[in-house]
Amino acid sequence: MDDNELYPIGDVARRTGLNVSAIRYYSDAGIIAPTQVTEAGHRLYDIRAIARLELVRTLRDLGTGLDDVRRLLDGETTLHDLVTAHLQLVERQERDLRARRAVLRTLVKQGGTAAQAALMHKLVSMPDEERERLVDDFWTEVGDGLDVNPAFVDRLREMRPHLPEDPAAAQLEAWIELADLVQDEEFRGAVRSYLQDTFSTPPGRLMAATPVQDFIYGQGMTIMGDIMAAYRSGLPADAPRSQELAVRLVDATAALGGRQATADFRREMAAKFLEIDELLREEPQDDVSRFDLTHGRYLSLVSVINGTPPAEDRQVVPFAWIAAALRASLPRTSP
Repeated sequence: MDDNELYPIGDVARRTGLNVSAIRYYSDAGIIAPTQVTEAGHRLYDIRAIARLELVRTLRDLGTGLDDVRRLLDGETTLHDLVTAHLQLVERQERDLRARRAVLRTLVKQGGTAAQAALMHKLVSMPDEERERLVDDFWTEVGDGLDVNPAFVDRLREMRPHLPEDPAAAQLEAWIELADLVQDEEFRGAVRSYLQDTFSTPPGRLMAATPVQDFIYGQGMTIMGDIMAAYRSGLPADAPRSQELAVRLVDATAALGGRQATADFRREMAAKFLEIDELLREEPQDDVSRFDLTHGRYLSLVSVINGTPPAEDRQVVPFAWIAAALRASLPRTSP
């Protein structure tokens, strides 16, 4: 194209992809004036005007408003500032659409009513402070008067959802379900009952004790990590490596209580680990444990919201495997 050549509006339309009426509209609106208008009223454009029209088309295709386009062409803003602001707007719109999609998907699954739709929209639009308050209220009611080590309950309270600034649809759907559950009196009571029954009596009380919890989340993290790796690898419980790991765990546990890690203590701990395993698996309902229906459901949803592996994808502590490894480590002559 010649820098000095002038082109009729039909040629400009073909070159820019705009239709003739749009080019005339931009001219009449003061966006892009023709370079020259002939005595017969024909509008002619030079290469610079055509380039500006191509820019206008691009910006309009991206959803930029005419006022913003005019500000750019008048030199009141830069292209960088304009597209940055527009990007932020598009990202906000995208988040809103994701939130709406999450609400609609949940309503389709649940066959929800108009009232539920309004509630779900409120949930996904909730500010961070209100989300925190919902979870705080849940744990305050669950933990109030619970006959369980308060420090253990505080540790559970720390496992809470943090909805990211740009959540995926699955995270929004999980938040909708969790927000509904933590406000449900029946669910609160079920979680409270599970924690009370599990951790207020032996051997659960032992597991919830502060020294044991400090060990599990401190020195025990390394030992338990090795145990989990051995268990996942399919190593038999009676293998020498399995026995070694189980004995290391029990030796550390004995030290917590100032006891000697004798054969009797290993036998005692093996029995306790089996009790814990049975307790955690009690009351199956259609292959779903009581844990999965209560605190486990809470943790699973928190995992989805936070973008961490879902609870069902993580191995629970193999208490029965540890118990078997301990028993295999006992001297054959032991009574």
